[in-house]
Formats: sequence, C-alpha cells, structure tokens
Amino acid sequence: MKTLTVRLPEPLVAEINAESRERKVSKSDIVRERLQAGGRPGRRRSSFDAIQDLIGTIDGLPHDLSVRKRHYLKAKGYGRNRPR
Repeated sequence: MKTLTVRLPEPLVAEINAESRERKVSKSDIVRERLQAGGRPGRRRSSFDAIQDLIGTIDGLPHDLSVRKRHYLKAKGYGRNRPR
C-alpha cells in the first residue's frame, strides 16, 4: 500500500480523531472509508437519492398521481378550512 501525506483543516482532523476513538479503528481506516464512500458520512444527497429505493413500492395508488396531484388533493379536501 502506498503512503500519501495530506494537510487537513483542524475541524476535520478532530472529527476523524473522534470517530477513530469511538469505533476503535485507525485514523487511516477512517480516511480510506471516507474516500471510498466519496466524502463525509451524511453528506447531502438529492431528494431523489434519498427516496429512490421507495419509488414504486406502495400498492393501491393511482397510476397518474404525479400528474394529477391537485385533483387528488382537492378530492380529499386538502386546503379547505376544517370546522372547529
């Protein structure tokens, strides 16, 4: 395995050190994992990426829901004032 020296900002070093202690693995392992994962854990993903695995998993919904959402919301009474 090759060695690479990099300079990192103090907050990132502190974060890596804390994760290393918490998980009881080397700092090098943490850095390798993050590089292979494409960055920091919990980095922002698009909304689509966040729900991609859920698309098409709910049965019984109208096939044209994405096109006629206003129609279906209006039919269910969405946006009307409710009696108190």
